[in-house]
Amino acid sequence: MTSSSSSGHPTKSNWRHQAACVGEDPEIFFPLVDLPAPGTEASLARSVCRRCPVIIACRTWALDHGEDDGIWGATTAAQRRAIRRATTDPVPVMGTRRGEELGRE
Repeated sequence: MTSSSSSGHPTKSNWRHQAACVGEDPEIFFPLVDLPAPGTEASLARSVCRRCPVIIACRTWALDHGEDDGIWGATTAAQRRAIRRATTDPVPVMGTRRGEELGRE
């Protein structure tokens, strides 16, 4: 039996036990081509993920740990790389005039 926090959400330590992929063939989550197009292995894996009660915990774990292989939380490796880039790339601070960055002349 696994435990949940008082809010009913899975705790960080037990989310894997509650995952919809438990008992599924692990090979579908590590396709040779991770394109999310319909009919692909990645699409099959993502369909399992979409019915998972811990999809967010899974995706967050993969992002936090730099997981670059497989389908995690219904995302492909390429999608997770894009998410990491989007959340780590600095956004330029703009000055008062259109197109002018602060600190540049």
